Amino acid sequence: MKILMLDIDTLRPDHMGCYGYQRNTTPNMDEMAKEAVRFDHYYCSDAPCLPSRACLVSGMFGIRNGVVGHGGTGADRRLTGSGRRFVDQADNRNFHNIFRNAGMYTTSISTFPDRHSAWWFNAGFHEMYNQGAKGGESGEQILPYALKWLDENGTQRKDWFLHVHFWDPHTPYRAPAEFGNPFENDSIDDFWVTDEILAAHKRVSSPHGANEINMYTDVENPDYPRHPGRIDDRKGLKKLIDGYDCGIAYADFLIGKIFDKMKALGIYDECAIIVTADHGENIGELAIYAEHGTADHPCCNIPFLIKWPGCAAGHVDHELHYSLDFLPTVSELLGLPPFDNWDGKSFANTILKGEKQGRDSLVLSQMAHICQRSARFGDWLYMRTYHDGFRLFDKEMLFNIKEDPHEQHDVKDAHPEICAQGAKIILDWHDEAMSKVEDCIDPMWRVIQEGGPFHTWWSLESYCQRLEATGRADCAAELRRRHSNDPNLKK
Repeated sequence: MKILMLDIDTLRPDHMGCYGYQRNTTPNMDEMAKEAVRFDHYYCSDAPCLPSRACLVSGMFGIRNGVVGHGGTGADRRLTGSGRRFVDQADNRNFHNIFRNAGMYTTSISTFPDRHSAWWFNAGFHEMYNQGAKGGESGEQILPYALKWLDENGTQRKDWFLHVHFWDPHTPYRAPAEFGNPFENDSIDDFWVTDEILAAHKRVSSPHGANEINMYTDVENPDYPRHPGRIDDRKGLKKLIDGYDCGIAYADFLIGKIFDKMKALGIYDECAIIVTADHGENIGELAIYAEHGTADHPCCNIPFLIKWPGCAAGHVDHELHYSLDFLPTVSELLGLPPFDNWDGKSFANTILKGEKQGRDSLVLSQMAHICQRSARFGDWLYMRTYHDGFRLFDKEMLFNIKEDPHEQHDVKDAHPEICAQGAKIILDWHDEAMSKVEDCIDPMWRVIQEGGPFHTWWSLESYCQRLEATGRADCAAELRRRHSNDPNLKK
């Protein structure tokens, strides 16, 4: 069996044509989607990049595998402990080794392990290609590896798994200049961020907000002309949206080249193809732009398309799933037994028969930019914030995702009973997860103990001074009050 997995960093499903986007960003993936099963409510359990892939690979939530952030202890995988064998069972039964255990030759083309010192990601691969730019590369630097590999292995090997990772939609938006702007003449008149909403966003404290796209400053990098430093008006807003969409369109263009190669080799029809992402992107939601910094719908909802032999082609699944559910799913699809240490739940029959195999609720987590846990259930997203990442969020927030997908209206005061339901979902999930943690330590509290989320390890006082200089002195005062004991305030 031949399997191609396309791992497209920072891809929001609602910016893809097959998910209803009006712009023609993904024609090649859209065409493939006609032969695939599409999942609409598929979420990474832990965001962003490093935690998300740790969960996919391990089949465990971040609270259990230990990887919840981008720095400090929270960026390291939890040790297996006294039960570790000669070969760590966490690696032997990880996502990539499943394909190897099924007799496939496994290859990854990705700079992700190098970017995050996440060398456990390579466990299970026979070959790993690292272009060397640690995620700063553009896709034309990755494509030659994929095409060469297919030329040398596509038909010569009977059974293989090839993982190809493109960073192009990831901030900073970096599609090459020669690609142009296919959306130059497209209007954003119907985009949900109105002038009034943008004006409100410019009045709040928000790293990676409209005033500080570059997290804490508006400095622009001349190497990334598609990526603005700030948004002052609709022209600036369009530049940011176009930059993101160009990254998606460029990745799709490169994927088209891979598909063309597979068709030329005569293996496209027989090959299983998986299209997914590690996380999405905030494009104005919660006043955050060009970042994946929250535990919410735009950040954690990701695309999942799968073309598999005998699949229910054209079926659209609306059930709730985690990306970590894919490990037991692919294990079942390949006829391998499950591992009792996985947190995932197989949805193989959804792929093969279109059956409903979703979950009643999900718990989403983020500890790299902010410390949040959220419950996704029914039409609701209940969010609970433990460290606000200097964004001054309320302790609790509640959004009706069906009616308010961009999270503009916090309705917690109108629905205390829904908040209680969401809080119980998080509490029950936490209790079950912690019962499986040997050291009984929740890594979220260790993140807070070590100084907060990694992306707040800068000078809070400097940011407060910027807030004061840009007409947001009230925000600076509240940040100093909330974080009076924060060691970063004194840097």
